[in-house]
Amino acid sequence: MPKSIAVLSDIHGVLPALNAVLAEPDVQNADLIVVTGDHAAGPQPSEVLDRLTGLGDQVLLVRGNADRDIVTLAQGHWSADVEPFPIDAWAAAQLSAAHIELLAALPHPVSVDLDGFGSVLFCHGTPRDDEEVVLVDTRLSRWSEAFEGLGEETRAVVCGHTHMPFIRLVDRRWVLNSGSIGMPYGTPAASWARLSQSGLALRRTALDSQTIASEIIQSSTYPNIREWVDEYILAIASDVEAINAFGPRDGRGRTPA
Repeated sequence: MPKSIAVLSDIHGVLPALNAVLAEPDVQNADLIVVTGDHAAGPQPSEVLDRLTGLGDQVLLVRGNADRDIVTLAQGHWSADVEPFPIDAWAAAQLSAAHIELLAALPHPVSVDLDGFGSVLFCHGTPRDDEEVVLVDTRLSRWSEAFEGLGEETRAVVCGHTHMPFIRLVDRRWVLNSGSIGMPYGTPAASWARLSQSGLALRRTALDSQTIASEIIQSSTYPNIREWVDEYILAIASDVEAINAFGPRDGRGRTPA
């Protein structure tokens, strides 16, 4: 049973940002590192998966919606009526059969007993859906729907997906989103979290966006890498922009049935 857990999410194939966070002492010394999805959908997919699997038993990978999409693309099951994200399709073509097998086998959700704290459920979107959107200001009725069926033993739910770090209480249960490693919103820093007996804490690792951009451009073979870097590494979306973009997807504004 781990006494400390480092939580990372939404790496999106950005190896320099991942390496910066893995160099943090509290990540290196964590009994367990849980990565809550969207590992490889980005400019360095193979490199990121190899780095994560190289951590051995210290790491637990949870499935994200982009991981599921990459598997669907790689296996040729993607619907012809839906246009995939270009970098997802490219990443799927870069990964080896072993990488695809790894992603296909990832669990969602996953529960871990944290020593001195209790059961923590790790997911990507919500426990019931890896693509469902919940935000810090999501209405309580939506949280109730998303958490339906969770037992009282689940002391906390840790998620990702929206790249927006937050901690809040929802009907006596802690909810934490650790933010994003590879595509941060709000500030040019990788957001992650540390869980221990003393509680849940958001953390951040400062990133040099220009240096990371240069490293990615030099190493990635993605055809539109400069445009991708400009949008996702150099032009950091604000938290207001992110909430405005994601907000309609959490059902806000709908008339209750």
